[in-house]
Amino acid sequence: MLAVGAGLCAWWLNRDLAMDAAAVDLSIDPGTSVRGVAQAVQAAGVDVDPTLLYWWFRLSGQARQIKAGSYELERGATPLSLLRKLVRGEEALRVLTMVEGWNFAQLRAAMARAEHLKPDSQGLSGAVIMAQLGRPELHPEGRFYPDSYTYAKGSSDLALLKRAMRAMDHRLEAAWSQRSAETPLKSADEALVLASIVEKETGRAADRALIAGVFVNRLRIGMPLQTDPTVIYGLGESFDGNLRKRDLLRDTPWNTYTRGGLPPTPIAMPGKAAMLATVQPAPTKALYFVARGDGSSQFSSSLEEHNRAVNKYQRPP
Repeated sequence: MLAVGAGLCAWWLNRDLAMDAAAVDLSIDPGTSVRGVAQAVQAAGVDVDPTLLYWWFRLSGQARQIKAGSYELERGATPLSLLRKLVRGEEALRVLTMVEGWNFAQLRAAMARAEHLKPDSQGLSGAVIMAQLGRPELHPEGRFYPDSYTYAKGSSDLALLKRAMRAMDHRLEAAWSQRSAETPLKSADEALVLASIVEKETGRAADRALIAGVFVNRLRIGMPLQTDPTVIYGLGESFDGNLRKRDLLRDTPWNTYTRGGLPPTPIAMPGKAAMLATVQPAPTKALYFVARGDGSSQFSSSLEEHNRAVNKYQRPP
Protein backbone atom coordinates (compact mmCIF):
# COMPACT_ATOMS: atom_id res chain seq x y z
CA MET A 1 0.00 0.00 0.00
CA LEU A 2 2.87 2.37 0.78
CA ALA A 3 4.31 1.72 -2.65
CA VAL A 4 0.94 2.40 -4.24
CA GLY A 5 0.58 5.62 -2.24
CA ALA A 6 4.05 6.78 -3.18
CA GLY A 7 3.35 5.99 -6.81
CA LEU A 8 0.10 7.95 -6.78
CA CYS A 9 1.86 10.87 -5.11
CA ALA A 10 4.63 10.86 -7.72
CA TRP A 11 2.02 10.60 -10.50
CA TRP A 12 0.09 13.60 -9.16
CA LEU A 13 3.21 15.72 -8.63
CA ASN A 14 4.29 15.21 -12.24
CA ARG A 15 0.80 15.42 -13.77
CA ASP A 16 0.02 18.45 -15.93
CA LEU A 17 -2.22 20.93 -14.19
CA ALA A 18 -5.44 21.62 -16.11
CA MET A 19 -5.87 25.31 -16.95
CA ASP A 20 -8.60 27.54 -18.31
CA ALA A 21 -6.22 28.99 -20.92
CA ALA A 22 -2.82 28.39 -22.50
CA ALA A 23 -1.35 30.62 -19.79
CA VAL A 24 -2.81 32.11 -16.62
CA ASP A 25 -1.59 34.95 -14.43
CA LEU A 26 -0.97 34.28 -10.76
CA SER A 27 -0.44 37.13 -8.32
CA ILE A 28 0.77 36.43 -4.79
CA ASP A 29 0.73 39.37 -2.41
CA PRO A 30 3.35 39.73 0.33
CA GLY A 31 2.24 38.04 3.52
CA THR A 32 -0.08 35.55 1.81
CA SER A 33 -0.39 32.31 3.80
CA VAL A 34 0.51 28.95 2.30
CA ARG A 35 -3.17 28.05 2.16
CA GLY A 36 -3.86 31.41 0.53
CA VAL A 37 -1.24 30.68 -2.14
CA ALA A 38 -2.92 27.35 -2.95
CA GLN A 39 -6.30 29.07 -3.17
CA ALA A 40 -4.83 31.82 -5.39
CA VAL A 41 -3.56 29.18 -7.82
CA GLN A 42 -7.07 27.77 -8.18
CA ALA A 43 -8.62 31.26 -8.44
CA ALA A 44 -6.18 32.14 -11.23
CA GLY A 45 -7.73 29.49 -13.45
CA VAL A 46 -5.91 26.27 -12.55
CA ASP A 47 -8.19 23.25 -12.08
CA VAL A 48 -6.61 21.88 -8.91
CA ASP A 49 -7.81 20.98 -5.44
CA PRO A 50 -6.33 23.77 -3.25
CA THR A 51 -6.27 21.44 -0.23
CA LEU A 52 -4.06 18.93 -2.06
CA LEU A 53 -1.85 21.76 -3.25
CA TYR A 54 -1.63 23.18 0.26
CA TRP A 55 -0.48 19.86 1.72
CA TRP A 56 2.03 19.43 -1.08
CA PHE A 57 3.53 22.81 -0.26
CA ARG A 58 3.63 21.96 3.45
CA LEU A 59 5.05 18.43 3.10
CA SER A 60 7.72 19.59 0.64
CA GLY A 61 9.43 21.51 3.42
CA GLN A 62 9.66 24.57 1.11
CA ALA A 63 6.40 26.32 1.94
CA ARG A 64 8.10 29.16 3.79
CA GLN A 65 10.36 29.80 0.78
CA ILE A 66 7.47 30.67 -1.55
CA LYS A 67 7.96 34.23 -2.76
CA ALA A 68 5.38 36.89 -3.42
CA GLY A 69 5.21 38.18 -6.97
CA SER A 70 3.51 38.11 -10.34
CA TYR A 71 3.78 34.77 -12.13
CA GLU A 72 2.70 33.31 -15.44
CA LEU A 73 1.70 29.63 -15.44
CA GLU A 74 1.70 27.86 -18.80
CA ARG A 75 0.16 24.59 -19.87
CA GLY A 76 2.49 21.76 -19.04
CA ALA A 77 3.11 23.04 -15.53
CA THR A 78 2.91 20.40 -12.80
CA PRO A 79 2.56 20.70 -9.02
CA LEU A 80 6.29 19.97 -8.86
CA SER A 81 7.32 22.67 -11.37
CA LEU A 82 4.80 25.11 -9.87
CA LEU A 83 6.42 24.94 -6.44
CA ARG A 84 9.87 25.23 -8.00
CA LYS A 85 8.80 28.41 -9.80
CA LEU A 86 7.30 29.94 -6.65
CA VAL A 87 10.31 29.10 -4.50
CA ARG A 88 12.77 30.50 -7.05
CA GLY A 89 10.65 33.60 -7.52
CA GLU A 90 10.58 33.17 -11.30
CA GLU A 91 8.20 36.02 -11.95
CA ALA A 92 6.66 36.80 -15.32
CA LEU A 93 8.80 39.74 -16.39
CA ARG A 94 8.35 42.19 -19.22
CA VAL A 95 10.88 44.68 -20.59
CA LEU A 96 10.51 48.38 -21.33
CA THR A 97 13.35 50.06 -23.20
CA MET A 98 13.77 53.79 -22.66
CA VAL A 99 15.66 55.12 -25.67
CA GLU A 100 18.46 57.68 -25.54
CA GLY A 101 17.20 60.98 -26.90
CA TRP A 102 13.55 60.42 -26.02
CA ASN A 103 11.76 63.29 -24.35
CA PHE A 104 9.35 62.84 -21.45
CA ALA A 105 6.29 62.79 -23.71
CA GLN A 106 7.78 59.95 -25.75
CA LEU A 107 8.64 58.06 -22.57
CA ARG A 108 5.08 58.39 -21.28
CA ALA A 109 3.70 57.19 -24.62
CA ALA A 110 5.96 54.12 -24.46
CA MET A 111 4.82 53.35 -20.92
CA ALA A 112 1.18 53.66 -21.99
CA ARG A 113 1.83 51.04 -24.69
CA ALA A 114 3.82 48.72 -22.42
CA GLU A 115 2.25 45.33 -21.83
CA HIS A 116 0.89 44.68 -18.34
CA LEU A 117 2.33 47.90 -16.87
CA LYS A 118 -0.14 49.49 -14.46
CA PRO A 119 -0.82 53.07 -15.68
CA ASP A 120 -0.81 54.83 -12.31
CA SER A 121 0.66 57.99 -13.88
CA GLN A 122 -2.04 58.25 -16.53
CA GLY A 123 -3.73 61.63 -16.41
CA LEU A 124 -1.18 63.08 -14.01
CA SER A 125 0.84 66.17 -14.92
CA GLY A 126 4.61 66.03 -15.00
CA ALA A 127 4.75 68.09 -11.81
CA VAL A 128 2.43 65.72 -9.96
CA ILE A 129 4.42 62.71 -11.17
CA MET A 130 7.65 64.20 -9.85
CA ALA A 131 5.97 64.98 -6.54
CA GLN A 132 4.85 61.36 -6.25
CA LEU A 133 8.43 60.29 -7.01
CA GLY A 134 9.66 62.48 -4.15
CA ARG A 135 11.23 65.18 -6.36
CA PRO A 136 8.65 67.99 -6.50
CA GLU A 137 11.37 70.57 -7.17
CA LEU A 138 12.46 68.97 -10.44
CA HIS A 139 11.12 69.19 -13.97
CA PRO A 140 10.67 65.63 -15.32
CA GLU A 141 12.49 66.19 -18.60
CA GLY A 142 15.76 64.28 -18.83
CA ARG A 143 15.53 62.90 -15.30
CA PHE A 144 15.19 59.24 -16.27
CA TYR A 145 18.10 57.11 -17.42
CA PRO A 146 17.60 55.51 -20.85
CA ASP A 147 18.04 51.75 -20.49
CA SER A 148 16.08 48.49 -20.64
CA TYR A 149 14.09 47.80 -17.47
CA THR A 150 12.38 44.55 -16.53
CA TYR A 151 9.18 44.63 -14.53
CA ALA A 152 6.67 42.14 -13.20
CA LYS A 153 3.22 42.01 -14.75
CA GLY A 154 0.96 44.46 -12.97
CA SER A 155 3.81 46.66 -11.77
CA SER A 156 3.15 50.38 -11.43
CA ASP A 157 4.62 52.68 -14.05
CA LEU A 158 5.49 55.04 -11.19
CA ALA A 159 7.69 52.33 -9.66
CA LEU A 160 9.44 51.93 -13.02
CA LEU A 161 9.97 55.69 -13.28
CA LYS A 162 11.44 55.77 -9.79
CA ARG A 163 13.98 53.11 -10.78
CA ALA A 164 14.92 55.05 -13.91
CA MET A 165 15.17 58.27 -11.93
CA ARG A 166 17.51 56.71 -9.39
CA ALA A 167 19.58 55.24 -12.21
CA MET A 168 19.93 58.72 -13.73
CA ASP A 169 20.93 60.14 -10.33
CA HIS A 170 23.70 57.55 -10.11
CA ARG A 171 24.90 57.95 -13.70
CA LEU A 172 24.87 61.73 -13.54
CA GLU A 173 26.77 61.78 -10.26
CA ALA A 174 29.35 59.38 -11.70
CA ALA A 175 29.80 61.52 -14.83
CA TRP A 176 30.02 64.79 -12.87
CA SER A 177 32.74 63.33 -10.66
CA GLN A 178 34.83 62.84 -13.82
CA ARG A 179 34.40 66.39 -15.12
CA SER A 180 37.28 68.31 -16.62
CA ALA A 181 38.80 70.96 -14.37
CA GLU A 182 38.27 73.51 -17.18
CA THR A 183 34.54 72.96 -17.62
CA PRO A 184 32.42 76.13 -17.58
CA LEU A 185 29.50 74.08 -16.25
CA LYS A 186 28.65 74.98 -12.67
CA SER A 187 26.69 71.91 -11.57
CA ALA A 188 25.66 68.39 -12.43
CA ASP A 189 22.25 69.74 -13.43
CA GLU A 190 23.86 72.04 -15.99
CA ALA A 191 25.81 69.06 -17.29
CA LEU A 192 22.54 67.14 -17.68
CA VAL A 193 20.99 69.97 -19.67
CA LEU A 194 23.95 70.24 -22.03
CA ALA A 195 24.25 66.44 -22.33
CA SER A 196 20.65 66.30 -23.54
CA ILE A 197 21.53 68.75 -26.31
CA VAL A 198 24.66 66.78 -27.22
CA GLU A 199 22.51 63.63 -27.35
CA LYS A 200 20.07 65.21 -29.81
CA GLU A 201 22.78 66.78 -31.98
CA THR A 202 24.94 63.67 -32.37
CA GLY A 203 24.48 61.76 -35.59
CA ARG A 204 27.65 59.70 -35.30
CA ALA A 205 29.11 58.51 -32.01
CA ALA A 206 32.65 59.49 -33.03
CA ASP A 207 31.57 63.16 -33.23
CA ARG A 208 29.94 63.31 -29.79
CA ALA A 209 32.91 64.69 -27.82
CA LEU A 210 33.66 67.28 -30.54
CA ILE A 211 30.05 68.46 -30.55
CA ALA A 212 30.27 68.83 -26.78
CA GLY A 213 33.51 70.76 -27.31
CA VAL A 214 31.78 73.22 -29.62
CA PHE A 215 29.04 73.96 -27.10
CA VAL A 216 31.51 74.26 -24.23
CA ASN A 217 33.56 76.73 -26.30
CA ARG A 218 30.45 78.79 -26.94
CA LEU A 219 29.52 78.85 -23.27
CA ARG A 220 33.05 80.00 -22.37
CA ILE A 221 32.89 83.06 -24.61
CA GLY A 222 29.21 83.86 -24.02
CA MET A 223 28.17 82.90 -27.53
CA PRO A 224 24.57 81.65 -27.96
CA LEU A 225 24.36 77.91 -28.36
CA GLN A 226 22.07 78.27 -31.39
CA THR A 227 21.06 74.64 -31.54
CA ASP A 228 17.95 73.56 -33.45
CA PRO A 229 16.83 70.72 -31.13
CA THR A 230 16.21 73.21 -28.31
CA VAL A 231 14.06 75.34 -30.61
CA ILE A 232 12.08 72.28 -31.68
CA TYR A 233 11.58 71.29 -28.05
CA GLY A 234 10.30 74.76 -27.22
CA LEU A 235 7.82 74.64 -30.09
CA GLY A 236 6.26 71.52 -28.60
CA GLU A 237 3.28 70.08 -30.43
CA SER A 238 3.18 73.05 -32.82
CA PHE A 239 6.34 71.77 -34.54
CA ASP A 240 5.28 70.17 -37.83
CA GLY A 241 8.60 68.56 -38.75
CA ASN A 242 9.86 71.49 -40.82
CA LEU A 243 11.97 74.05 -38.95
CA ARG A 244 11.61 77.49 -40.52
CA LYS A 245 13.40 80.80 -40.02
CA ARG A 246 10.38 82.21 -38.21
CA ASP A 247 10.64 79.32 -35.75
CA LEU A 248 14.23 80.30 -34.96
CA LEU A 249 13.00 83.80 -34.14
CA ARG A 250 10.06 82.66 -32.03
CA ASP A 251 11.13 83.17 -28.43
CA THR A 252 10.60 80.41 -25.90
CA PRO A 253 12.61 79.57 -22.77
CA TRP A 254 14.32 76.83 -24.82
CA ASN A 255 15.18 78.93 -27.89
CA THR A 256 18.97 79.13 -27.81
CA TYR A 257 18.94 81.54 -30.76
CA THR A 258 16.97 84.20 -28.88
CA ARG A 259 18.38 83.46 -25.40
CA GLY A 260 21.92 83.02 -24.15
CA GLY A 261 23.31 80.26 -22.02
CA LEU A 262 21.69 76.93 -21.29
CA PRO A 263 17.94 76.33 -21.53
CA PRO A 264 16.07 75.91 -18.22
CA THR A 265 15.68 72.14 -18.46
CA PRO A 266 17.05 69.21 -20.42
CA ILE A 267 15.30 68.53 -23.71
CA ALA A 268 15.63 64.74 -23.70
CA MET A 269 17.13 61.76 -21.87
CA PRO A 270 20.90 61.67 -22.44
CA GLY A 271 22.78 58.40 -22.28
CA LYS A 272 26.04 57.66 -20.49
CA ALA A 273 28.20 58.52 -23.53
CA ALA A 274 26.58 61.94 -23.97
CA MET A 275 27.04 62.77 -20.30
CA LEU A 276 30.69 61.74 -20.32
CA ALA A 277 31.34 63.69 -23.53
CA THR A 278 29.76 66.77 -21.98
CA VAL A 279 31.98 66.73 -18.89
CA GLN A 280 35.05 65.61 -20.86
CA PRO A 281 34.69 67.37 -24.23
CA ALA A 282 37.30 66.92 -26.94
CA PRO A 283 39.85 69.73 -27.08
CA THR A 284 38.94 71.78 -30.14
CA LYS A 285 38.91 75.37 -31.37
CA ALA A 286 35.71 74.74 -33.32
CA LEU A 287 32.72 77.00 -32.70
CA TYR A 288 30.49 75.62 -35.43
CA PHE A 289 29.42 72.33 -36.95
CA VAL A 290 27.09 71.30 -39.73
CA ALA A 291 25.67 67.92 -40.73
CA ARG A 292 27.30 66.41 -43.78
CA GLY A 293 24.22 64.38 -44.64
CA ASP A 294 25.76 60.99 -43.84
CA GLY A 295 25.37 61.20 -40.07
CA SER A 296 28.74 62.88 -39.52
CA SER A 297 29.46 66.57 -38.92
CA GLN A 298 31.86 69.13 -40.38
CA PHE A 299 33.52 71.31 -37.72
CA SER A 300 34.73 74.88 -38.24
CA SER A 301 36.55 77.40 -36.07
CA SER A 302 35.40 80.53 -37.95
CA LEU A 303 32.09 81.76 -39.32
CA GLU A 304 33.59 82.12 -42.80
CA GLU A 305 34.74 78.51 -42.75
CA HIS A 306 31.37 77.41 -41.40
CA ASN A 307 29.47 79.24 -44.16
CA ARG A 308 31.55 77.43 -46.76
CA ALA A 309 30.70 74.12 -45.09
CA VAL A 310 27.00 75.01 -45.04
CA ASN A 311 27.10 75.85 -48.75
CA LYS A 312 28.86 72.57 -49.46
CA TYR A 313 26.74 70.22 -47.37
CA GLN A 314 23.38 71.95 -46.92
CA ARG A 315 22.68 74.08 -49.99
CA PRO A 316 21.18 72.35 -52.98
CA PRO A 317 23.49 72.30 -56.04
